[in-house]
Amino acid sequence: MNLKSEVLFKAWTNEFDIWFAAPGSVLMTGNVNTPFFFETEFRPDENSDIQRHPHYGRFLQLIPNRLIKLTWVTGAAGTKGSETVVTVELVPKEEKTLLKLTHSGFPDEESKNKHQQAWPMVLEQLEKRYIGK
Repeated sequence: MNLKSEVLFKAWTNEFDIWFAAPGSVLMTGNVNTPFFFETEFRPDENSDIQRHPHYGRFLQLIPNRLIKLTWVTGAAGTKGSETVVTVELVPKEEKTLLKLTHSGFPDEESKNKHQQAWPMVLEQLEKRYIGK
């Protein structure tokens, strides 16, 4: 990504509402073993109501500017209530960062495939929101 690892670490631990979560929905302190909550918003098309999707979890491991490991629980359209694990590895490369995201522990292939399709779009949104900051 065209962002420094410090910026990405802060985005994942303290600024979810800037790039991922619905504004005003984030309850997160960015500390190991501290639960967090946020919602995302999605509108399937311009004629539909906004759908809100709650996300819950806790940070399992944090190494500043290098590693974020957290649990990830969503409802029927996501992890189907199963606690999954998201690992974000940050490898600085001059003014950029190699971001490696691994999401594991899905209850079934459908849930895994949905997240596999969604994460690239989410990471693209992250980069767009932070370019120029």
